[in-house]
Amino acid sequence: MNKHYHPYVIEPAAGADRATLAFLIDAYTEEPPSETRKEGRVLLKLHPRLAPLKAAVFPLVKKDGMPEKALEIVKEFHRAGINAFYDEKDAVGRRYARQDEAGTPYCLTVDGQTLQDQTVTIRERDTMQQERIKIDEAVAVVKQRLEV
Repeated sequence: MNKHYHPYVIEPAAGADRATLAFLIDAYTEEPPSETRKEGRVLLKLHPRLAPLKAAVFPLVKKDGMPEKALEIVKEFHRAGINAFYDEKDAVGRRYARQDEAGTPYCLTVDGQTLQDQTVTIRERDTMQQERIKIDEAVAVVKQRLEV
């Protein structure tokens, strides 16, 4: 009996618990496997303003100065008042999946190119699209996207 039950009616009385439940039910998404992805994907499509973590920063590997650079970026987010998370455990694909499930809207990856040209890859949770941005613009880019 491997069934999931998702309630669709919430008692109409006002309260933080009920509002939170409504947001979570609405945001929970299961994407089926596709031609590009063999496995399905579970994600929490919380509006970026509601997401507890706004960004996650990953070093591609745990060497060559990448972890130190990623930690510097996380500190910049914290200084700007943006809740960011550092993760170096497992492969980068698994890190993305964990953050998708947690509802983190943006992930930034520090890689070999970062050390050459001071750019990082930013990935958007909902579309999985990636682009390169300058490290010194990372906080501003995420802030701007959070305001939309």
